[in-house]
Amino acid sequence: MAILEPPPRPLPGPRECLAGVDRHNVVNAVVAWLFAISGPVVIILAVGRQGGLRPEDLGSWVFAAFGFGGLLTMGYSYLFRQPIAIMWTIPGAVLVGGALPHLTFPEVIGAYLACGLLLTVLGITGLVRKIMAAIPMPIVMAMVAGVFLPFGLNIITAFGEATLMAGAMVAAFAIPTAIPSLGRVLPPVLCALAAGTVVIVFSGQMAGVEIPPVAIADPILYTPVFSLRALGELVVPLAVTVIAAQNAQGFVILRQAGFAPPENSLTVACGAGSFIFGIFGSVPTCVTGPANAILNTSGEKERRYMAGVIFGLLAIAFGLFSPFTTGLGLVLPAVFINLLGGLAMLGVLQGAFTTAFSGPHALGALVSFLVTLSGVAILNVGAPFWGLVFGYAVTMLLNRQRS
Repeated sequence: MAILEPPPRPLPGPRECLAGVDRHNVVNAVVAWLFAISGPVVIILAVGRQGGLRPEDLGSWVFAAFGFGGLLTMGYSYLFRQPIAIMWTIPGAVLVGGALPHLTFPEVIGAYLACGLLLTVLGITGLVRKIMAAIPMPIVMAMVAGVFLPFGLNIITAFGEATLMAGAMVAAFAIPTAIPSLGRVLPPVLCALAAGTVVIVFSGQMAGVEIPPVAIADPILYTPVFSLRALGELVVPLAVTVIAAQNAQGFVILRQAGFAPPENSLTVACGAGSFIFGIFGSVPTCVTGPANAILNTSGEKERRYMAGVIFGLLAIAFGLFSPFTTGLGLVLPAVFINLLGGLAMLGVLQGAFTTAFSGPHALGALVSFLVTLSGVAILNVGAPFWGLVFGYAVTMLLNRQRS
């Protein structure tokens, strides 16, 4: 069997693609896009401030992450007929934020490129598939549940921050969910999006908000510097955030939705993408968890790849106009975006809990869930990775005792 998975044939034709541009795929793509341009972009801005990056550095980072990420998303979604959102590693960005105060940005970029090489080797050799196959599914799903639970809790906390908006959006989501015949015509997330928008407009929350001027991105092509201190500190942890903290989520979500994600090919894409991302100042590429979860919220499974294509187009537009779109995305109330993302992920959370705690690996899954949920970082590596490590260790220990 070939190590790199080939895309299925024949490829979708223009008529088939147009048929996939339905209300479910459009709404899911827009919601995933809104989620991607809100909280994750805020993380980029926070990391930039922490590390002393210039505004033009941040603009180049956003351009690369969304522009090239959108191209990869469109290409892989179309070729493999499944919604595959390929963006950038959020925990990797947090990791870089802690390194920038004592490393230069060119040194960090050198680590990005070295990480890309490592990911490419893992994908070409097929080692990444073996690594993922060795970890029991309940452990991985418990990690996913630990990552996504805070998003679900945003639904509850929203009632304390914006009671009217939260009540309207939850009611608008619950009604079509409870009436399947209505939900097939009006996607629940679309109803929640409409209800929240109405509340924002009529409550005057956008009054006095200054719309940023339209401006096209001016990306910077950086010259990397390869230093031992940067390579030693960042390369392996960055690769871990891509494989264990991000791709693991994306792969599990796609499998749960009934797809067979091309793990080796996608790992190579993340490696090659990290070269392009990195040379323009962005952290390495990954298959995202939250965006993939939202893209699989509803609609016919065979047509959901078009949700990925539409999401990719929106991401490219955001990247090309990053100075304008970054400011515009931050104009929307954070509680609105967080609540919308939480509602969209309820189904994934339910499936994650069911898979994690209904089998023989329940204790290991619980450890994985708790460690991931704690958010603790050990040796500058994020909690999702350690959730997998400790959950797997407990499961192996129990299996050894039983045998």
